[in-house]
Amino acid sequence: MALPLLPGVSRDRNIGKEKFHKSQHWGFCNDVAMLVDENKPGVGGKPLPGQKLTPKYSVFPEGMGSDAPAWVAFDKQVLSFDAYFDEEVPDKNQELCRIRHCKIYFYLEDDTIQVIEPRVKNSGIPQGTIVRRHRIPLPPPCEDQFYTIDHFNINTEVTFYARKYKITDCDQFTKNFLRKMGVRLNPPASQPDDPYTQERQKILDSMTPFHPYERIDTLKQFLEHDGHVLRFFCLWDDPESMFHDPRELVLHYYLSDDTIDIKEIVPVNSGRDAVPLFLRRDKLPKHAPIGLYQPGTITNRTVLNVLGNSVGNKGRYILDNRKTGAVHQEFYKDSDLKIGAVINVWGRKIILCDCDEFTKEYYRTKYGIEDFTPVSYKAPPPPKREKTFPPYTGFGSEEDSLCSCMGLVLKPPAKDFKKFLEKDRIGMESNILRFLAKLVTDNPIDKDRKFIISYFLSDDTISVFEHVQRNSGIHGGKFLERGRIKKPGQELFKSEPSEYFKAQDLYVGARVCFHGHNFLLVDADEYTLNYMEKHANEFSVADVGVILKKLKVITESRSQEIRQLFAATDPDHNKVIGYDVFRNLIVRITDEAFSDHEMMTLGRYYSVKDECEMDLHYLLAVAQEQLKKNRFENFEQLTAVLLYNDREKCGVLPREVCRPICKSFKLPLADDDLQALLTIHKEQCHKPTIE
Repeated sequence: MALPLLPGVSRDRNIGKEKFHKSQHWGFCNDVAMLVDENKPGVGGKPLPGQKLTPKYSVFPEGMGSDAPAWVAFDKQVLSFDAYFDEEVPDKNQELCRIRHCKIYFYLEDDTIQVIEPRVKNSGIPQGTIVRRHRIPLPPPCEDQFYTIDHFNINTEVTFYARKYKITDCDQFTKNFLRKMGVRLNPPASQPDDPYTQERQKILDSMTPFHPYERIDTLKQFLEHDGHVLRFFCLWDDPESMFHDPRELVLHYYLSDDTIDIKEIVPVNSGRDAVPLFLRRDKLPKHAPIGLYQPGTITNRTVLNVLGNSVGNKGRYILDNRKTGAVHQEFYKDSDLKIGAVINVWGRKIILCDCDEFTKEYYRTKYGIEDFTPVSYKAPPPPKREKTFPPYTGFGSEEDSLCSCMGLVLKPPAKDFKKFLEKDRIGMESNILRFLAKLVTDNPIDKDRKFIISYFLSDDTISVFEHVQRNSGIHGGKFLERGRIKKPGQELFKSEPSEYFKAQDLYVGARVCFHGHNFLLVDADEYTLNYMEKHANEFSVADVGVILKKLKVITESRSQEIRQLFAATDPDHNKVIGYDVFRNLIVRITDEAFSDHEMMTLGRYYSVKDECEMDLHYLLAVAQEQLKKNRFENFEQLTAVLLYNDREKCGVLPREVCRPICKSFKLPLADDDLQALLTIHKEQCHKPTIE
């Protein structure tokens, strides 16, 4: 009889359970029925009796650390442990056991283990890799499982294939990693020494070699100073030469092997043959020449024939540590070389006069020498004769005639190609300064003639065109061919180059003379005025700072009177006066000390900008057309940068912030159009919007 499903009455344990699936333990492999996996859980995912399931996560809770696989997260990360094992030696009476030190490497990416024994010289046993890299099973009865990181700690033992390894210590990376994994590290243990190895070392230390030898180690000196060369500038006064002229030499001292070579500096047209080296690279003896030695007399080692040739014409040779009968010869070292010293180069007295910076730093560091005063050995050079040129002959241009005096091979005068590239016409930049001029004459017919003077900045040439006036009786058009124009009042046939008109000589109010015609510059176009104001460092008449300083010096003592004059010209008190009134006041105050261009610069600087109504829709249409033509598509990045700069999240940004951002993205809009758009938005909402 079944009990009703009431709370507290039913004893069915499956009440509330939702998973009743059963794991598949059997399957087919190559059409053969076999056990697939015996570690799978039972019904509903519950473990079977006596079964231990592998935890899904490590000691770290879910969500901590990287979710990358182990072969990615732990790539090239290895735990290193210091260990040793005790090996029995049953076939030797000298030792019963041997202690062998080794390294255990645990690779985190795949839980593989490798055991390596460092090689010891003359150990007599094969060393190197003891256990190749692979996963090592646990000792019985858990041979179905493998070693993991949880089985390793300091001062513990691990068993690899019936051999016990005692772990004594590990490196710092391993300690940090185990601490992060929650492992409490044991204190490190000491590694015992092998008693037989110690006994052998004592015997070797107490032995005296039967054949004494001397070890000469030059490898350290070569490795430390390879490529380091000391350089000295020397002088040799050759007494055997015909004219006793000094000869300049360069001495190189090689620190890697204490050798020296010398090279001679042969002057041009000296009559001497240029040889590769004055002295080839070798050790330089101090007392030379003292005679010739037989080959093999001067050596680093002395050899003794113990038995002679009495026994079968064969000898027994050993090294003589006392060097009996050895020929000792002194060679120059780096300590013997210094500025002012005289060295003997195979009988030639050579003076060290100077050295380079590396040599000075070397002696300053090693020997503490601070005085490197050079020895003067060169005669002062004769004064250079000033090159004089003959006067201009009148044929061709002055520059062309001057080039014929520079050399035997005639070359055309060089042009300033860099200036031509910088100042040539580029787009809307013409780099041409245009002025309106008229003739300075008493002839009533020529007084009304108007001329346009064009100055080309690319090559400093000038052209003059006359404005065509109807019924004037004068043909207009080209008045002066384009070319460079000399300033008046210069001598024609002279050696010095002539002076030509420059851009700084042309400004409003200037009087210039072109080939006998006197012109007065009365006006300039807008591009010329803007260019001169933009390059105010080149044109002083367009520099507001220079003009104001000049005006301050003139009017400093009459400031009160000047204020009254300006106040009288503004009866309505609107703080605005006309340009003609302003010009007349400046002329009256400065007593005509200012040019027309300087007064025009002041007027343009303090002028009230004309406010013109701009159509927003027209500007937007022009901007969109330019964006489409140039295929500008970085709107998302531009919007992201603007939103990032809007820290207050108010939807608007100042014009000073918007303009540099648009320029940084190379927005294909003209400066005037961009400035007009930002100005209109500022008038509408006091700040330009992000849109």
